[in-house]
Amino acid sequence: MSTEMSDNEEVTTPELAPRRTFGGVIAVWVIAALVGIAIGVFVAEEWRAAWLTVGLGGCLVVAFAIQLWFGRSQGFTERVAASVLGALLVMGVLSLGFGLASIVPG
Repeated sequence: MSTEMSDNEEVTTPELAPRRTFGGVIAVWVIAALVGIAIGVFVAEEWRAAWLTVGLGGCLVVAFAIQLWFGRSQGFTERVAASVLGALLVMGVLSLGFGLASIVPG
């Protein structure tokens, strides 16, 4: 009697209790907002663009770390991309606000 195992491509391992990963994406956006506000308040106007780039790079590292911490491989790249894209938009809006505030006399 032969006891060969075959792959019928229908068996998968279900996740028993998948964690919600959208909170990790939102957390990176919040961190980006805090970093952007801190840069706008504490950094001189001529250095803000450079420091916003550094802050966005930090958000990329944080997004990568948070998504690794969740431990889910399904959709990892999409979640990191959504985190970084959201951080880019948040920091862009903040930098637009600081740019407009710098041209207004006061």
